[in-house]
Amino acid sequence: MPPKMAIMRQSLDQIEQRIAAALLAAPRASWRTIADCLDLSERTVLRRAAPLYGDGTLRATAIRNPLCFPELTPVALRIRCRPSTIGAVARTLAHRPDTVWVEILGGGEEISVVLFLADAASRNGLLLRDLPATAAVTSWTTQQLIRVFPTAFAWTGGLLTEAELARLRPPAEPVKPAAPQPVDAALIEALTADARASYGAIAARAGIGATTARRRVAAILDGQMIRLATELDLTLLGIKTDALLWLTVPPAELERTGSTLSAHPQVRFAAATTGTSNLFIAVAAADRTGLYEFLTATLGPLTGHSAVETHPILSTVKRTGLIR
Repeated sequence: MPPKMAIMRQSLDQIEQRIAAALLAAPRASWRTIADCLDLSERTVLRRAAPLYGDGTLRATAIRNPLCFPELTPVALRIRCRPSTIGAVARTLAHRPDTVWVEILGGGEEISVVLFLADAASRNGLLLRDLPATAAVTSWTTQQLIRVFPTAFAWTGGLLTEAELARLRPPAEPVKPAAPQPVDAALIEALTADARASYGAIAARAGIGATTARRRVAAILDGQMIRLATELDLTLLGIKTDALLWLTVPPAELERTGSTLSAHPQVRFAAATTGTSNLFIAVAAADRTGLYEFLTATLGPLTGHSAVETHPILSTVKRTGLIR
């Protein structure tokens, strides 16, 4: 008799939500660290969290840092399609190994895609060959991500306090991103497959000893060669309105505006880009009222931007490199 397929959760209770939020901010944190952060027992954390990984509700992965891999070109695309074909186009894009996220936007006619293109040939092949040859695609715009603001990577959906977040992620001194060593490729591949894998499992996959694996994984993380990520459906955290915003900001205000917004508890991603709109952010709100309040109470008083374009996310097809 075939094994029963695990079914992802449709809801989380309050304790599970807070554990998931802690794992968003610190994907490889030990059960003890999470327990201390949330004032729970280690046994409770393990009992609640392990099944969430077992059924795929939570997935741990890793995203390469383009600053450490100069051959990578991080690109954001906005692709307009015929509505009848948008699902097929989105799924095709999601199955590309170089797509990081693929989202269908609110009108059902546009897809937002972030890719880490391997080299100039990959970029030209996509923009000059693949997209023009796709009949379902009517037009597209391309922007390069030239500065990602890391503050937003500590996003927890507002479920953790600043004090809890500080216990979970002690402040670290800024470091210059390190250059990867030859052995690191296999370790990064192992962490991408499962960022919570044991050092023994990582070592076995990379074909090295566990001690070497532990030392090099620490160097990879300390050198910011990758960003660890926890993937889950944000509705499980009470997020009912997820939107992408494109802002036009004068160059003199770009760093200040991006840094300020990336630290906001509703902003889960922020990056400066090339193009007419030069600040790209992802906002997560409990509902439409929450999004409205972000636009009016947060963006409204913030000087330094002349235009904002807001598009709710209709469907997430791929995020943090993982297909939904």
